[in-house]
Amino acid sequence: MSKSLPQSLPHSDFSSYIIADVGISMGDEGKGRVVCEVVRDLLAKGKTVNMSLKVNGGANAGHTAAGLRLNLLPVGVALKEVKHIALGSGVVADPRKLNWEVAPLEKKKFNVLERLRIDEKTMFSDVTHRLLDLAWENYRCKHLAQEPRGSTGRGISPAYADEANQCAIPYRVFSGNKDVFVGKLKERAQRTLRVIEHVCRVTHEDWFSFFDALTETEMRANQDSLDQHLFKKSEFDFHLFKEKHPFTLNLDYLIETYWAAGSHFKENLCDLRELTLSALEYKEYVIAEFGQSYWLDKRHGFSPNVTASHTFTPELFESTGVPLQPVHTIGCCKAYDTKVGTHVFLTQMADAHPLAHLLKKLEFGVSTGRQRQVGWFDAVEKGDALRYGGFQDIVINKLDALTYRGNWEEGSELLVCVGYRDAAGKIYKHVPRDDALRNKLTPAYRQFPGWSEDISNVRSFFELPQNAQNYVIGLYESIIDIAYDGMTPPIYPNIRYLGVGPEPDQVIKDVPRGESLLTYNQSTLNSM
Repeated sequence: MSKSLPQSLPHSDFSSYIIADVGISMGDEGKGRVVCEVVRDLLAKGKTVNMSLKVNGGANAGHTAAGLRLNLLPVGVALKEVKHIALGSGVVADPRKLNWEVAPLEKKKFNVLERLRIDEKTMFSDVTHRLLDLAWENYRCKHLAQEPRGSTGRGISPAYADEANQCAIPYRVFSGNKDVFVGKLKERAQRTLRVIEHVCRVTHEDWFSFFDALTETEMRANQDSLDQHLFKKSEFDFHLFKEKHPFTLNLDYLIETYWAAGSHFKENLCDLRELTLSALEYKEYVIAEFGQSYWLDKRHGFSPNVTASHTFTPELFESTGVPLQPVHTIGCCKAYDTKVGTHVFLTQMADAHPLAHLLKKLEFGVSTGRQRQVGWFDAVEKGDALRYGGFQDIVINKLDALTYRGNWEEGSELLVCVGYRDAAGKIYKHVPRDDALRNKLTPAYRQFPGWSEDISNVRSFFELPQNAQNYVIGLYESIIDIAYDGMTPPIYPNIRYLGVGPEPDQVIKDVPRGESLLTYNQSTLNSM
């Protein structure tokens, strides 16, 4: 097979000084490692990376890089060569949560505060948002008889609701008069308490349980910091915010705690518009890191199983505040699929399937620790993300996880979903926008033989087992077939990286250009 494919790298340069790292599945695709690889490749060519930017979301995003688990900070924090690590105005950030992330990194000499830039209009969130988040989840379950939505409980949706309702508090408040901050936070707290009591109709017992849940969550999440004596236990004790009576808060403690936390980052505030334009003027790279994924976008996903922000490339320009211009987008996915929560999951593997058993050992949420559901690769979702969202490169992670091992025996087929079938046999080549319809469909699969060789030490596409090469090419062809169904392709994305293990160096970078893969596949794989 290697003799039939041109042994050349895909176009190794980027088409813009702005690079967007986006998810094209349901999140958890391994986007964090992509930023690291892009930065390393740019540095190897003598380029300058000015900024690693978090575009959207808040502490609900979980990225792993260089052994670090990050929620609010962009992955560039792990790479000292990146000049700035930034939070855009499309981010909601609790300054206490931010400090809990920054302090351990500073202790490890990652030099965060000197590089951190927070746009003045980044939205300030606090414990009242987290309480309201839990209250709405309680309301859905108890009053609407719905299944738990799977919220992280980090207060992200309520914080974005403040933006939509024209009552968000921007970070620039911390550089102004404290009295203004006090007035705004008091009004927010009183409004939140009334909603929780009268709209969400939370019981007294459940109200007090919220503080137990938040305390338990943060004690567990910050155990390393406690062990290192970076913080006292009281730092994560949310009971300190409540009063004796239900639906009341210790407003003095709330105000002083958050004024101190926000003021800690006063020197990090900036006009991100100017910082971004300056970087581009000097031809320095800006790498934008998105939380969640295309199919969790609050507008293009399927409510209520969506996040509260926009999760694809256009939001980059809203979050930085700079004019629309070319951007090089990298669409990230895994070699199989995962989902968390109550999403429709058409390609989900049965729990008894031996591969499902193995994959579940790998798949837990970074932010929540929740077990992810696992399934076969859904090329329809990825193809539609290309068709309607657009990207120049593809990254496919965790190819090594599909190697035959244990009870996952040689001879079992790998499946790729290339369409959805209804009860009458009609095939849908794109994701239906009607979730009720989608829920009635079944996947139409293409089958591929697997491989038993250990590929974790392979660093060239041409050294992969032939069946592994065929599978990757099959994924690519299936994505392109969906994306350009009935259209003249404006672009054939390249597979920039193939992940074959969790370590930074376990990456293949010499996959041939997309056109070459497609040509080879049409003449060879279709005859399989």
